[in-house]
Amino acid sequence: MIENMSGTMRFSKLAMTARHTTGACYMPRIQPTRPQVEIVAWLAVFLLLFCLSWFFDWHEGLDAFIEKHHDYPLDHALLALNISGFLGLIYSALRIRDLSREVHRRLQAEKNVDWIACHDTLTELPNRRFLDSVCAQAMSDQREETYAVFSIDLDGFKKVNDLLGHDHGDAVLKTVAQRLSSLFPREHVFRLGGDEFVVLARRTGNPDLAALGNRIVSVIGKPFAFNGVAVDLGASVGFALYPENGDDLSEVIRHSDCAMYVAKKQGRNLVKPFVPSMQDELAKRIRVEADLRAAIRKAEIVPYYQPLVDLKTNKIIGFEALARWKSASGEFIPPNEFIPVAEEAGLIVELTDQLLRHACTDALSWPSELVLSFNLSPIQLSDRLLGLRILKILGDVGLPAHRVELEVTESAIIQDAVTARIVLDDLVNAGVRIALDDFGTGYSSLSQLSNYRFDKIKIDRSFVSSFETNDKQDKVIKAIIALGAGLGVTITAEGIEEESQLQRLQDLGCDIGQGYLLGRPAPAAELATDHISTRILQRR
Repeated sequence: MIENMSGTMRFSKLAMTARHTTGACYMPRIQPTRPQVEIVAWLAVFLLLFCLSWFFDWHEGLDAFIEKHHDYPLDHALLALNISGFLGLIYSALRIRDLSREVHRRLQAEKNVDWIACHDTLTELPNRRFLDSVCAQAMSDQREETYAVFSIDLDGFKKVNDLLGHDHGDAVLKTVAQRLSSLFPREHVFRLGGDEFVVLARRTGNPDLAALGNRIVSVIGKPFAFNGVAVDLGASVGFALYPENGDDLSEVIRHSDCAMYVAKKQGRNLVKPFVPSMQDELAKRIRVEADLRAAIRKAEIVPYYQPLVDLKTNKIIGFEALARWKSASGEFIPPNEFIPVAEEAGLIVELTDQLLRHACTDALSWPSELVLSFNLSPIQLSDRLLGLRILKILGDVGLPAHRVELEVTESAIIQDAVTARIVLDDLVNAGVRIALDDFGTGYSSLSQLSNYRFDKIKIDRSFVSSFETNDKQDKVIKAIIALGAGLGVTITAEGIEEESQLQRLQDLGCDIGQGYLLGRPAPAAELATDHISTRILQRR
């Protein structure tokens, strides 16, 4: 189990020592102040004079001297001198007291400055600077301590800030800090910035760290309520061991962060232990992100167009724009590799705007009856400004809104139903068509079809690939086509690769088809758009 150290503070002796030895997060030691030194010096002089006076009988000698010179008012002068000295002593004591108070205030201010430098002022948890101090001390400490390092990242925190404001976001961070501190009352809990936290826990024996990671997820996953507003968050957790996963505690922290990234990439509320292979994956991700930034900057990612075919007339009625990235070596990087990186790195907005503008410009040269279909990332439907940006691009390019069809997935709508409804309603009111993509693979619900104004439903390729040999899949496709007919919604089947699939879909009454059999994605220069609208598709 995780070892709890005694004492009232959450931090172990290692952290306290680090404050003194690293110079980064120290606690000032109280040294004898100048007023204190003056008091000691004054007492020393007093004792010295007292001893000399007693040893040499100065008082008797002074009395004899005054008696001998009785004609002079020496006794009165001596009395005045004694009274003045006594008053001076009182004044000095008051001044020393004032100086002591001032020194105490200065020391307290220095302590506060040091605390602020080493702690997060919002959550009052130690910050990255404090963590660096602890790591430095761990390297110089001769004791063989073992630690479990947990890296924690909140899932869905950005949505809280965007929808509810930063005040609610700050309240969430404070609550998360309190929950983690309660779960680890004697251990190190750090906030490294944003929604990232690190727990540095001492361990003995063979604790179940995966179970502890799941407890972290469970604690953070409890609903938050602020002013009647309920907030649900998740957490991605990665953990690594010191010294098993690295001789340097800083390196182990990086490894736990790497494991956390893998957990976040694979889903929500996951806990992952560090394994060495994760480093290669992280290095690849960093490399892809850097290359992706450069590609976006140079506009190297371009749309390719796959035809949408009317299965009743065999005519091409439009094209779906698909992102294609050709690297400098001439190889194509699959979209399922760079699109998630763009979403995680915050590049998806810039990439989408760039691709949409390019696709709309290409569509201007097509016959006016052809439609441009364009996919939206699920993350973007949480952006209330998405509709305005899309309509601005259409206005800048000059492409009519009714010629654009935006594809959204079921999971994208579920993530933030309120914002998704606002965005989609704005686009529909402007004349843009909306297609529900990958129908049947996500959170399929008839309420979605009744609550949102969809112009098209797309049957996912996973159904099309096996419905000829799978009776259940065939019935599902029949039901979807019948549903579309009843609602007056166009049905598109994607992933058509066999002639038999095409024939069966036509027999079932499917409206539109898409797939390699009907046409592969191609760049705009290869579309021969001058004859596209009247061409009858010649199938193999």
